[in-house]
Amino acid sequence: MKQSYACGPAQPFLTETIDQVVRKTADRFPNREAVVSRHQNRRLTWREFDAEVERTARGLAGLGLRTQERVGIWSSNCVEWLLLQVACSRANLVLVNVNPAYRARDLGYVLRKSEMRALFLREKDARADYREILTQTGTPPEFVVYLDHSSWDEMLADGREPMNSPAKSTDVINIQYTSGTTGSPKGVLLTHHSLVNNASLFAELICLGENDRYLLCLPLYHTAGYGMCALACYLSGATIVMGSAQFDALSVMEAIDQEHVTVVGEVPTMLVAQLDHPELSRFNFSSVRHAWCGGSPVPVELMNRVGSEMGIPELAVVYGQTEASPLITFSSKDDPPELRFGTIGCAMPNTEIKVISPSGETVPICQEGEICTRGYLVMKGYDREPEATARAIDSEGWLHTGDLGMMRPDGYFHITGRAKDMIIRGGENIFPREIEDFLMTHPRISDVQVVGLPDAKVGEAVLAWIRLKPGESLTEADVQGFCDGCIAHFKIPQFIRFVTEFPMTVSGKVQKFKIREIEIRQRGLKEISEIRTA
Repeated sequence: MKQSYACGPAQPFLTETIDQVVRKTADRFPNREAVVSRHQNRRLTWREFDAEVERTARGLAGLGLRTQERVGIWSSNCVEWLLLQVACSRANLVLVNVNPAYRARDLGYVLRKSEMRALFLREKDARADYREILTQTGTPPEFVVYLDHSSWDEMLADGREPMNSPAKSTDVINIQYTSGTTGSPKGVLLTHHSLVNNASLFAELICLGENDRYLLCLPLYHTAGYGMCALACYLSGATIVMGSAQFDALSVMEAIDQEHVTVVGEVPTMLVAQLDHPELSRFNFSSVRHAWCGGSPVPVELMNRVGSEMGIPELAVVYGQTEASPLITFSSKDDPPELRFGTIGCAMPNTEIKVISPSGETVPICQEGEICTRGYLVMKGYDREPEATARAIDSEGWLHTGDLGMMRPDGYFHITGRAKDMIIRGGENIFPREIEDFLMTHPRISDVQVVGLPDAKVGEAVLAWIRLKPGESLTEADVQGFCDGCIAHFKIPQFIRFVTEFPMTVSGKVQKFKIREIEIRQRGLKEISEIRTA
């Protein structure tokens, strides 16, 4: 039987750094719009953007930062974020992305772990007082520059010619910290080579060009916002449109309508927020030719709703992770809907993928296992964590994603869940994604998250958190009755909670571990290990 292994088509690699990419685009399209930041009321052409990058790079040099030293940015989306992204490449520095949701404990950890010499942030916004949080860490870096303060202008005014050695394509340019759901966050080391080539292949697959206007609603600190959005625009000359600093459904819809956006990328929770928004019908989405969705499992029913209720012709589900720069699989725009919606696509060019058993053997086609990938896209490693790197990347260069999936005979892949998310009930393996996809077919349900809860009798019980569509109502009995006779009895949720929101990261990913923690605490449950000890 054919084994679950695929290799995308070979294509020539780019050798440019991020800075070189932007210089080339500014030369090609000097007078076209590069950035539109609606919440800052700023518009820059590519010539103007390149000039601002140069000022920022000189400002960094004026701080005395040396080759490959670390510079942190702890901010939501703004023009300055983009300028620092490219300026760090121009000055051959490493940009450290810091999650805007971090508070003193997490921020202090990243400051110490990364050993950054400079940190860029805002003093405060509606969500937090960042100056105060930084003070609470007790370990501020040597240089602290506030983007909404005179210190930013002072840094630019004191700039000088960068003296660092020029960046090479193989140099690390970016450190992105994982969410830390299974321990302390780890710094993913990404190079110009992996990021630029991944973004270039993505831009080519969606036919991104200088006439496109790309809505950046994913956070720039996240790998998809950094690479699949910003870098893809730097490579193609497409205009970056930002509607707001943080995701806001109304701002997204207004930006699409008023800026004639042609391409948009989101995570499922963002799409749900727009589809359920009471003002959805007053906006015109006809300018959008392509939309992609990823970052977490994407229900088929959700993509069907996007097509029917928003009228977007090209829709695709993507799959990747930070450690893979990030994109691993993608569907062609010419694929039929059942492939674009019902799978995560096939291997990207220059990318190997295999599905393995717990013992490490490649499994046959259509058999479930862990997805692994190999190639240019794999991270250089976790920053200063050789043991964690060795656990993630084996001796043959395969990155073990921790995601469960299977490969179809046609080379397309399905994701079935995270290995750690699997529920084991009475000896039966249950994958939350299967139950979530089924419940999403209910006409009154907007979104659902399924997790396992400790149970002394069967090991784990199935819990479903359900968000209903506006104005709808259901009971636990209604949901269980909907499942009865349609899915196996052991998969029917024993516990159901109707909620208005899920705990999420800033990038819009649902934090299932927090759902589990909340339920265990509120229900007074004990972990299985505690039950057995007792």
